[in-house]
Amino acid sequence: MNPSNLIWLVRIGALLALATAGFLSFRILRLSEGTDKMRQVAGWVREGAQAYLTQQYKVILCFFAVVFCLLFWLGLKGQMPPFVPYAFLTGGLASGLAGFLGMSVATRASARTAHAAASSLNGGLRVAFSAGAVMGLTVVGLALFDLSNWFQFLSWWYASHPAPAGMTAQQAVSSTMLCSAMGASSVALFARVGGGVFTKAADVGADLVGKVEAGIPEDDPRNPAVIADNVGDNVGDVAGMGADLYESYIGSIIASIALGFGAGLGIQGMLFPMVLAAVGVVASILGITVVRSGEEASQKVLLMALRRGVITSAVLI
Repeated sequence: MNPSNLIWLVRIGALLALATAGFLSFRILRLSEGTDKMRQVAGWVREGAQAYLTQQYKVILCFFAVVFCLLFWLGLKGQMPPFVPYAFLTGGLASGLAGFLGMSVATRASARTAHAAASSLNGGLRVAFSAGAVMGLTVVGLALFDLSNWFQFLSWWYASHPAPAGMTAQQAVSSTMLCSAMGASSVALFARVGGGVFTKAADVGADLVGKVEAGIPEDDPRNPAVIADNVGDNVGDVAGMGADLYESYIGSIIASIALGFGAGLGIQGMLFPMVLAAVGVVASILGITVVRSGEEASQKVLLMALRRGVITSAVLI
């Protein structure tokens, strides 16, 4: 098959993942958030999470500005391919965007999950799992879109322009794409460490105020620190994990691309990891559709529902 056709297959997989994430988000947002009190509490958590991410991304922006200037200067001196600083930026942008979109949907799905679970266990599971699937599909879609665009552009560029001194065209392509993963790793470092510190500090603070000082149960609504605790869970375990997952996902694909190049398999060997990931998008979407449970409120039933989705996707891929 023509390599240009293969790269379009990867791009179609990316768009399919993003379109499915958009559809799930739309379906979640159409549901009721429940009572006025549920909407109020969910709004507080959402406001706190947005405020934290706004401050965190300001720090990340400063860091990226410094690194971009350094990489740009090294590119002007001919010590690396000229597109490296831009790949670094796009990787970081996509990583941060994946975490932000996942957290935005999660904070909007929390009250809707609780409201749905009040009348149906399967309904609550479907809302919660769909919200998680939004982040997973966003991670995959943005990663494949970024990689396919860079691969196609760089392949076209080095077909008519000389590669940097001491490098072949394929080496220039793979090293530039590798720096996209470096950008994603940089955002993941800030998101996971910063979000992790915040969530643990908020968790300890809420426990000290509630359980130790006031003698009330954990997550009791009478404890205002519970809001900070829930904000921490979202920024650390959702936004931070989303950026971390993006970094791991794109890094594993680029590592496989480098192995394909090192094995002398040519363009198609470098494309194969991305094509396999695009096929995995279809298997994952089909796996999402089979995650459902009965109304028996037990951990066994819920875990079995999740395993059904994982096993279905694994068999399909």
